[in-house]
Amino acid sequence: MFTPLRRAAERTPPGRDRHIDLLRAVAIALVVLGHWLAVVVTYGERVGGDTVLAFVSWARPLTWLFQVMPVFFLVGGFAGAASLGSYRRRGGDAIGWFLCRTDRLIRPTTAFLLTLGGAALLALLLGTDPATVGMGVWLACLPLWFLIAYVTVVLLTPILLALHRRAGLAVPAAFAVLVAFGDAARLLGGPAVLGAANYLLAWAAVYQLGIAWREGALSARPRVAVPMIAGGLAALVLLTVPGPYPVSMVTDPGDRLQNTSPPTLALLALAVAQTGIALLLHDRGGRMLRRTRPWTAVVAANSVIMTVFLWHMTAVVIAVPALYITGLLPQPPPGSAAWLLLRVPWLAFLTATLAVLVALFAFVERRGGPCPAPGAGKTGAGTVAVTLAGTGLVVAGLLGAALTGSAGLPAPMLPVYLLGAALLRAARSSHRP
Repeated sequence: MFTPLRRAAERTPPGRDRHIDLLRAVAIALVVLGHWLAVVVTYGERVGGDTVLAFVSWARPLTWLFQVMPVFFLVGGFAGAASLGSYRRRGGDAIGWFLCRTDRLIRPTTAFLLTLGGAALLALLLGTDPATVGMGVWLACLPLWFLIAYVTVVLLTPILLALHRRAGLAVPAAFAVLVAFGDAARLLGGPAVLGAANYLLAWAAVYQLGIAWREGALSARPRVAVPMIAGGLAALVLLTVPGPYPVSMVTDPGDRLQNTSPPTLALLALAVAQTGIALLLHDRGGRMLRRTRPWTAVVAANSVIMTVFLWHMTAVVIAVPALYITGLLPQPPPGSAAWLLLRVPWLAFLTATLAVLVALFAFVERRGGPCPAPGAGKTGAGTVAVTLAGTGLVVAGLLGAALTGSAGLPAPMLPVYLLGAALLRAARSSHRP
Protein backbone atom coordinates (compact mmCIF):
# COMPACT_ATOMS: atom_id res chain seq x y z
CA MET A 1 0.00 0.00 0.00
CA PHE A 2 2.83 2.41 0.88
CA THR A 3 4.54 2.09 -2.50
CA PRO A 4 1.46 3.23 -4.50
CA LEU A 5 0.97 6.12 -2.07
CA ARG A 6 4.59 7.18 -2.47
CA ARG A 7 4.27 6.98 -6.25
CA ALA A 8 1.08 9.07 -6.08
CA ALA A 9 2.94 11.62 -3.97
CA GLU A 10 5.80 11.75 -6.46
CA ARG A 11 3.36 12.28 -9.36
CA THR A 12 1.80 15.36 -7.74
CA PRO A 13 1.49 18.18 -10.29
CA PRO A 14 3.95 21.00 -9.53
CA GLY A 15 1.18 23.60 -9.38
CA ARG A 16 -0.79 21.87 -6.62
CA ASP A 17 -1.02 23.81 -3.36
CA ARG A 18 0.02 21.10 -0.92
CA HIS A 19 -0.71 23.26 2.12
CA ILE A 20 -4.44 22.89 1.38
CA ASP A 21 -4.19 19.10 1.63
CA LEU A 22 -2.32 19.44 4.91
CA LEU A 23 -5.02 21.71 6.32
CA ARG A 24 -7.72 19.20 5.36
CA ALA A 25 -5.91 16.32 7.06
CA VAL A 26 -5.17 18.32 10.22
CA ALA A 27 -8.77 19.57 10.44
CA ILE A 28 -10.28 16.09 10.29
CA ALA A 29 -7.70 14.75 12.78
CA LEU A 30 -8.61 17.49 15.27
CA VAL A 31 -12.36 16.90 14.77
CA VAL A 32 -11.90 13.19 15.50
CA LEU A 33 -9.70 13.84 18.53
CA GLY A 34 -12.08 16.47 19.88
CA HIS A 35 -15.10 14.18 19.60
CA TRP A 36 -13.28 11.32 21.28
CA LEU A 37 -12.01 13.47 24.15
CA ALA A 38 -15.43 15.02 24.79
CA VAL A 39 -17.41 11.78 25.09
CA VAL A 40 -18.55 10.81 28.59
CA VAL A 41 -19.93 7.26 28.87
CA THR A 42 -22.02 6.00 31.79
CA TYR A 43 -23.24 2.50 32.43
CA GLY A 44 -25.61 1.50 35.19
CA GLU A 45 -28.86 -0.23 34.39
CA ARG A 46 -28.45 0.92 30.82
CA VAL A 47 -25.90 2.69 28.63
CA GLY A 48 -25.91 6.48 28.72
CA GLY A 49 -23.61 9.32 27.92
CA ASP A 50 -23.06 13.02 27.53
CA THR A 51 -20.40 15.53 26.61
CA VAL A 52 -17.73 16.58 29.08
CA LEU A 53 -18.93 20.18 28.61
CA ALA A 54 -21.99 19.30 30.68
CA PHE A 55 -19.73 18.62 33.67
CA VAL A 56 -16.57 20.72 33.27
CA SER A 57 -16.80 24.44 32.57
CA TRP A 58 -13.05 24.85 31.96
CA ALA A 59 -13.34 22.64 28.86
CA ARG A 60 -15.48 25.18 27.01
CA PRO A 61 -12.65 27.51 25.87
CA LEU A 62 -10.76 24.43 24.61
CA THR A 63 -13.44 24.02 21.94
CA TRP A 64 -11.84 27.02 20.20
CA LEU A 65 -8.95 24.68 19.38
CA PHE A 66 -10.97 21.63 18.36
CA GLN A 67 -13.82 23.28 16.42
CA VAL A 68 -12.05 23.24 13.07
CA MET A 69 -14.89 22.39 10.71
CA PRO A 70 -14.57 25.98 9.38
CA VAL A 71 -11.11 24.97 8.13
CA PHE A 72 -12.66 22.06 6.23
CA PHE A 73 -15.13 24.39 4.50
CA LEU A 74 -12.37 26.93 3.85
CA VAL A 75 -10.27 24.24 2.19
CA GLY A 76 -13.34 23.01 0.32
CA GLY A 77 -13.91 26.45 -1.20
CA PHE A 78 -10.27 26.75 -2.26
CA ALA A 79 -10.13 23.25 -3.75
CA GLY A 80 -13.58 23.58 -5.33
CA ALA A 81 -12.67 26.79 -7.15
CA ALA A 82 -9.37 25.27 -8.31
CA SER A 83 -10.87 22.00 -9.59
CA LEU A 84 -13.87 23.68 -11.23
CA GLY A 85 -11.55 26.02 -13.13
CA SER A 86 -9.39 23.10 -14.24
CA TYR A 87 -12.41 21.05 -15.30
CA ARG A 88 -13.81 23.90 -17.34
CA ARG A 89 -10.48 24.57 -19.05
CA ARG A 90 -10.51 20.94 -20.21
CA GLY A 91 -13.93 21.38 -21.82
CA GLY A 92 -16.26 20.31 -19.00
CA ASP A 93 -19.27 22.05 -17.48
CA ALA A 94 -20.51 22.67 -13.94
CA ILE A 95 -22.81 19.63 -13.68
CA GLY A 96 -20.13 17.25 -14.89
CA TRP A 97 -17.71 18.75 -12.38
CA PHE A 98 -20.24 18.41 -9.55
CA LEU A 99 -20.83 14.75 -10.37
CA CYS A 100 -17.09 14.07 -10.25
CA ARG A 101 -16.58 16.19 -7.15
CA THR A 102 -19.25 14.45 -5.09
CA ASP A 103 -18.22 10.91 -6.03
CA ARG A 104 -15.67 10.78 -3.18
CA LEU A 105 -18.38 12.01 -0.79
CA ILE A 106 -21.34 9.87 -1.79
CA ARG A 107 -19.74 6.44 -2.27
CA PRO A 108 -18.18 6.17 1.22
CA THR A 109 -21.34 7.59 2.80
CA THR A 110 -23.52 5.04 1.01
CA ALA A 111 -21.31 2.18 2.19
CA PHE A 112 -21.39 3.58 5.71
CA LEU A 113 -25.19 3.86 5.84
CA LEU A 114 -25.79 0.41 4.33
CA THR A 115 -23.39 -1.20 6.79
CA LEU A 116 -24.83 0.71 9.74
CA GLY A 117 -28.39 -0.12 8.76
CA GLY A 118 -27.54 -3.81 8.40
CA ALA A 119 -25.76 -3.84 11.77
CA ALA A 120 -28.71 -2.15 13.47
CA LEU A 121 -31.16 -4.64 11.97
CA LEU A 122 -28.98 -7.56 13.09
CA ALA A 123 -28.76 -6.14 16.62
CA LEU A 124 -32.55 -5.86 16.79
CA LEU A 125 -32.99 -9.43 15.54
CA LEU A 126 -30.62 -10.62 18.25
CA GLY A 127 -32.85 -9.04 20.89
CA THR A 128 -30.92 -5.85 21.69
CA ASP A 129 -33.01 -3.14 23.34
CA PRO A 130 -34.35 -0.90 20.53
CA ALA A 131 -33.57 2.23 22.57
CA THR A 132 -29.95 1.13 22.89
CA VAL A 133 -29.75 0.40 19.15
CA GLY A 134 -31.27 3.81 18.40
CA MET A 135 -28.75 5.54 20.62
CA GLY A 136 -25.86 3.71 18.94
CA VAL A 137 -27.09 4.54 15.44
CA TRP A 138 -27.61 8.20 16.36
CA LEU A 139 -24.09 8.42 17.81
CA ALA A 140 -22.54 6.77 14.75
CA CYS A 141 -24.46 9.14 12.45
CA LEU A 142 -23.28 12.34 14.13
CA PRO A 143 -20.63 12.99 11.42
CA LEU A 144 -23.32 13.13 8.72
CA TRP A 145 -24.57 16.61 9.67
CA PHE A 146 -21.74 18.36 7.84
CA LEU A 147 -22.50 16.60 4.55
CA ILE A 148 -25.87 18.35 4.30
CA ALA A 149 -24.27 21.79 4.13
CA TYR A 150 -21.14 20.65 2.31
CA VAL A 151 -22.92 18.91 -0.59
CA THR A 152 -25.15 21.97 -0.95
CA VAL A 153 -22.26 24.48 -1.14
CA VAL A 154 -20.40 22.21 -3.58
CA LEU A 155 -23.49 22.27 -5.82
CA LEU A 156 -23.57 26.06 -5.52
CA THR A 157 -19.84 26.48 -6.28
CA PRO A 158 -20.33 27.81 -9.85
CA ILE A 159 -22.72 30.47 -8.52
CA LEU A 160 -20.48 31.32 -5.56
CA LEU A 161 -17.46 31.57 -7.84
CA ALA A 162 -19.36 33.89 -10.20
CA LEU A 163 -20.47 36.02 -7.23
CA HIS A 164 -16.87 36.33 -6.09
CA ARG A 165 -15.71 37.49 -9.52
CA ARG A 166 -18.42 40.13 -9.49
CA ALA A 167 -18.25 41.36 -5.88
CA GLY A 168 -15.15 39.85 -4.25
CA LEU A 169 -14.98 39.83 -0.46
CA ALA A 170 -18.30 41.64 -0.27
CA VAL A 171 -19.96 38.24 -0.76
CA PRO A 172 -18.81 36.57 2.48
CA ALA A 173 -19.37 39.89 4.25
CA ALA A 174 -22.97 39.92 3.03
CA PHE A 175 -23.43 36.32 4.17
CA ALA A 176 -22.08 37.32 7.61
CA VAL A 177 -24.61 40.16 7.83
CA LEU A 178 -27.42 37.71 7.01
CA VAL A 179 -26.10 35.35 9.69
CA ALA A 180 -26.21 38.23 12.17
CA PHE A 181 -29.88 38.85 11.24
CA GLY A 182 -30.62 35.17 11.79
CA ASP A 183 -28.92 35.29 15.18
CA ALA A 184 -30.91 38.39 16.13
CA ALA A 185 -34.12 36.61 15.20
CA ARG A 186 -33.23 33.75 17.54
CA LEU A 187 -32.08 36.01 20.38
CA LEU A 188 -35.21 38.15 20.15
CA GLY A 189 -37.60 35.21 19.87
CA GLY A 190 -38.41 35.65 16.18
CA PRO A 191 -39.36 32.91 13.69
CA ALA A 192 -37.05 29.91 13.98
CA VAL A 193 -36.86 29.59 10.20
CA LEU A 194 -34.81 32.81 10.04
CA GLY A 195 -32.16 31.30 12.25
CA ALA A 196 -32.27 27.97 10.43
CA ALA A 197 -31.05 29.69 7.26
CA ASN A 198 -27.68 30.07 9.01
CA TYR A 199 -27.01 26.36 8.49
CA LEU A 200 -26.34 27.26 4.87
CA LEU A 201 -25.38 30.94 5.08
CA ALA A 202 -22.62 30.56 7.66
CA TRP A 203 -20.92 27.61 5.98
CA ALA A 204 -21.32 29.27 2.58
CA ALA A 205 -19.52 32.33 4.00
CA VAL A 206 -16.55 30.20 5.11
CA TYR A 207 -16.56 28.31 1.78
CA GLN A 208 -16.56 31.70 0.04
CA LEU A 209 -13.44 32.71 1.96
CA GLY A 210 -11.76 29.65 0.46
CA ILE A 211 -12.82 30.76 -3.02
CA ALA A 212 -11.48 34.24 -2.31
CA TRP A 213 -8.16 32.74 -1.22
CA ARG A 214 -7.88 30.68 -4.39
CA GLU A 215 -8.81 33.64 -6.58
CA GLY A 216 -6.16 35.88 -4.99
CA ALA A 217 -8.40 38.21 -2.97
CA LEU A 218 -6.77 36.85 0.20
CA SER A 219 -3.01 36.57 0.00
CA ALA A 220 -0.86 34.35 2.20
CA ARG A 221 1.04 37.30 3.64
CA PRO A 222 1.35 38.53 7.24
CA ARG A 223 -0.20 41.89 6.33
CA VAL A 224 -3.41 40.00 5.50
CA ALA A 225 -3.17 37.07 7.90
CA VAL A 226 -2.29 38.90 11.12
CA PRO A 227 -5.22 41.38 11.00
CA MET A 228 -7.59 38.46 10.31
CA ILE A 229 -6.25 36.54 13.31
CA ALA A 230 -6.34 39.55 15.63
CA GLY A 231 -9.70 40.81 14.39
CA GLY A 232 -11.31 37.37 14.44
CA LEU A 233 -10.11 36.59 17.96
CA ALA A 234 -11.07 40.05 19.26
CA ALA A 235 -14.57 39.69 17.80
CA LEU A 236 -14.83 36.17 19.21
CA VAL A 237 -13.93 37.32 22.72
CA LEU A 238 -16.33 40.28 22.57
CA LEU A 239 -19.17 38.14 21.23
CA THR A 240 -18.77 35.37 23.81
CA VAL A 241 -17.38 36.77 27.09
CA PRO A 242 -19.50 39.93 27.55
CA GLY A 243 -21.68 39.21 24.52
CA PRO A 244 -24.76 37.04 24.07
CA TYR A 245 -23.05 33.96 22.60
CA PRO A 246 -21.78 30.98 24.61
CA VAL A 247 -18.04 30.39 24.90
CA SER A 248 -18.30 26.81 23.66
CA MET A 249 -17.91 26.42 19.90
CA VAL A 250 -19.60 23.01 19.93
CA THR A 251 -22.96 21.88 21.29
CA ASP A 252 -23.14 22.41 25.05
CA PRO A 253 -26.29 21.14 26.78
CA GLY A 254 -25.92 23.85 29.43
CA ASP A 255 -26.39 26.73 26.97
CA ARG A 256 -29.73 27.96 25.66
CA LEU A 257 -28.04 29.29 22.51
CA GLN A 258 -25.70 27.02 20.55
CA ASN A 259 -22.92 28.21 18.24
CA THR A 260 -23.26 25.32 15.79
CA SER A 261 -26.99 24.54 15.78
CA PRO A 262 -27.26 26.63 13.65
CA PRO A 263 -23.86 28.34 13.16
CA THR A 264 -23.61 31.84 14.60
CA LEU A 265 -21.69 35.05 14.10
CA ALA A 266 -19.35 33.91 16.88
CA LEU A 267 -18.45 30.81 14.90
CA LEU A 268 -17.79 33.00 11.87
CA ALA A 269 -15.42 35.11 13.99
CA LEU A 270 -13.53 31.92 14.85
CA ALA A 271 -13.52 31.00 11.14
CA VAL A 272 -11.93 34.38 10.25
CA ALA A 273 -9.18 33.81 12.82
CA GLN A 274 -8.58 30.27 11.55
CA THR A 275 -8.41 31.57 7.99
CA GLY A 276 -5.74 34.03 9.07
CA ILE A 277 -3.75 31.23 10.73
CA ALA A 278 -4.03 29.11 7.58
CA LEU A 279 -2.76 32.01 5.48
CA LEU A 280 0.08 32.78 7.90
CA LEU A 281 1.35 29.18 7.86
CA HIS A 282 1.01 28.75 4.10
CA ASP A 283 4.61 29.28 3.05
CA ARG A 284 6.03 27.29 5.96
CA GLY A 285 3.67 24.38 5.23
CA GLY A 286 4.55 24.48 1.54
CA ARG A 287 8.27 24.29 2.26
CA MET A 288 7.83 21.35 4.60
CA LEU A 289 5.69 19.44 2.10
CA ARG A 290 8.30 19.67 -0.64
CA ARG A 291 9.98 16.78 1.17
CA THR A 292 8.77 13.37 0.04
CA ARG A 293 8.14 11.78 3.43
CA PRO A 294 5.79 14.38 4.98
CA TRP A 295 4.00 14.89 1.67
CA THR A 296 3.45 11.12 1.31
CA ALA A 297 1.95 11.08 4.81
CA VAL A 298 -0.46 13.87 3.81
CA VAL A 299 -1.38 12.03 0.60
CA ALA A 300 -2.04 8.87 2.62
CA ALA A 301 -4.24 10.74 5.09
CA ASN A 302 -6.26 12.42 2.34
CA SER A 303 -6.78 9.12 0.53
CA VAL A 304 -8.93 7.91 3.47
CA ILE A 305 -10.16 11.24 4.83
CA MET A 306 -13.88 10.54 4.35
CA THR A 307 -13.57 7.02 5.71
CA VAL A 308 -11.90 8.30 8.87
CA PHE A 309 -14.50 11.02 9.32
CA LEU A 310 -17.52 8.81 8.69
CA TRP A 311 -16.46 5.92 10.91
CA HIS A 312 -14.78 7.65 13.86
CA MET A 313 -17.95 7.76 15.99
CA THR A 314 -18.72 4.14 15.12
CA ALA A 315 -15.45 3.36 16.91
CA VAL A 316 -17.03 4.94 20.01
CA VAL A 317 -20.15 2.76 19.62
CA ILE A 318 -17.91 -0.32 19.50
CA ALA A 319 -15.80 0.85 22.46
CA VAL A 320 -18.76 1.33 24.82
CA PRO A 321 -19.68 -2.37 25.20
CA ALA A 322 -16.06 -3.47 24.89
CA LEU A 323 -14.74 -1.19 27.65
CA TYR A 324 -17.65 -0.12 29.86
CA ILE A 325 -20.28 -2.85 29.78
CA THR A 326 -17.52 -5.39 30.44
CA GLY A 327 -16.22 -3.25 33.30
CA LEU A 328 -12.71 -2.88 31.88
CA LEU A 329 -12.82 0.88 32.33
CA PRO A 330 -14.19 2.48 35.51
CA GLN A 331 -16.39 5.59 35.51
CA PRO A 332 -14.74 8.31 37.62
CA PRO A 333 -16.27 11.81 37.71
CA PRO A 334 -15.80 13.58 34.34
CA GLY A 335 -12.94 16.05 34.41
CA SER A 336 -11.29 14.48 37.45
CA ALA A 337 -7.63 13.45 37.42
CA ALA A 338 -8.62 9.78 37.16
CA TRP A 339 -10.97 10.51 34.26
CA LEU A 340 -8.27 12.44 32.42
CA LEU A 341 -5.77 9.64 32.98
CA LEU A 342 -8.22 7.08 31.61
CA ARG A 343 -8.51 9.09 28.40
CA VAL A 344 -5.18 7.49 27.39
CA PRO A 345 -6.42 3.86 27.13
CA TRP A 346 -9.74 5.21 25.79
CA LEU A 347 -7.98 7.01 22.91
CA ALA A 348 -5.68 4.04 22.30
CA PHE A 349 -8.62 1.65 21.95
CA LEU A 350 -10.52 4.06 19.68
CA THR A 351 -7.47 4.56 17.47
CA ALA A 352 -6.98 0.82 17.06
CA THR A 353 -10.69 0.29 16.35
CA LEU A 354 -10.78 3.07 13.77
CA ALA A 355 -7.66 1.66 12.12
CA VAL A 356 -9.49 -1.66 11.65
CA LEU A 357 -12.58 0.10 10.26
CA VAL A 358 -10.44 2.10 7.84
CA ALA A 359 -8.66 -1.07 6.73
CA LEU A 360 -12.05 -2.67 6.02
CA PHE A 361 -13.77 0.24 4.25
CA ALA A 362 -11.10 2.53 2.78
CA PHE A 363 -11.21 0.68 -0.55
CA VAL A 364 -14.65 2.24 -1.18
CA GLU A 365 -13.18 5.74 -1.03
CA ARG A 366 -10.02 4.92 -2.94
CA ARG A 367 -11.80 3.15 -5.79
CA GLY A 368 -13.08 5.81 -8.15
CA GLY A 369 -16.51 5.43 -9.69
CA PRO A 370 -17.69 6.57 -13.13
CA CYS A 371 -16.95 10.24 -13.73
CA PRO A 372 -18.01 12.54 -16.59
CA ALA A 373 -15.11 13.22 -18.94
CA PRO A 374 -14.39 16.97 -19.25
CA GLY A 375 -14.43 16.85 -23.04
CA ALA A 376 -17.62 14.80 -23.40
CA GLY A 377 -19.69 17.80 -24.42
CA LYS A 378 -22.34 19.86 -22.69
CA THR A 379 -24.47 18.01 -20.15
CA GLY A 380 -27.99 17.36 -21.40
CA ALA A 381 -31.14 18.65 -19.72
CA GLY A 382 -32.07 15.14 -18.61
CA THR A 383 -28.78 14.63 -16.81
CA VAL A 384 -29.12 18.03 -15.16
CA ALA A 385 -32.58 17.12 -13.88
CA VAL A 386 -31.44 13.73 -12.61
CA THR A 387 -28.44 15.34 -10.88
CA LEU A 388 -30.55 17.95 -9.12
CA ALA A 389 -33.17 15.39 -8.10
CA GLY A 390 -30.52 13.01 -6.82
CA THR A 391 -28.81 15.76 -4.83
CA GLY A 392 -32.12 16.84 -3.31
CA LEU A 393 -32.94 13.30 -2.22
CA VAL A 394 -29.45 12.76 -0.77
CA VAL A 395 -29.69 15.98 1.24
CA ALA A 396 -33.26 15.17 2.34
CA GLY A 397 -32.21 11.71 3.47
CA LEU A 398 -29.29 13.05 5.48
CA LEU A 399 -31.47 15.79 6.93
CA GLY A 400 -34.00 13.17 8.02
CA ALA A 401 -31.27 11.38 9.93
CA ALA A 402 -30.06 14.61 11.53
CA LEU A 403 -33.55 15.48 12.80
CA THR A 404 -34.32 12.12 14.44
CA GLY A 405 -32.07 12.51 17.46
CA SER A 406 -31.40 9.43 19.57
CA ALA A 407 -34.37 7.58 18.05
CA GLY A 408 -31.85 6.20 15.55
CA LEU A 409 -31.88 5.79 11.79
CA PRO A 410 -35.47 6.42 10.59
CA ALA A 411 -36.83 3.74 8.28
CA PRO A 412 -37.82 6.17 5.47
CA MET A 413 -34.48 7.97 5.55
CA LEU A 414 -32.32 5.22 4.10
CA PRO A 415 -34.45 4.55 0.97
CA VAL A 416 -34.66 8.29 0.25
CA TYR A 417 -30.91 8.68 0.52
CA LEU A 418 -30.21 5.52 -1.51
CA LEU A 419 -32.55 6.63 -4.29
CA GLY A 420 -30.70 9.96 -4.46
CA ALA A 421 -27.31 8.22 -4.52
CA ALA A 422 -28.54 5.89 -7.28
CA LEU A 423 -29.72 8.84 -9.38
CA LEU A 424 -26.34 10.55 -9.01
CA ARG A 425 -24.55 7.37 -10.02
CA ALA A 426 -26.83 7.05 -13.04
CA ALA A 427 -26.00 10.64 -14.01
CA ARG A 428 -22.28 9.89 -13.70
CA SER A 429 -22.58 6.72 -15.75
CA SER A 430 -24.35 8.54 -18.54
CA HIS A 431 -21.08 10.42 -19.12
CA ARG A 432 -18.70 7.53 -18.59
CA PRO A 433 -15.34 8.39 -20.22
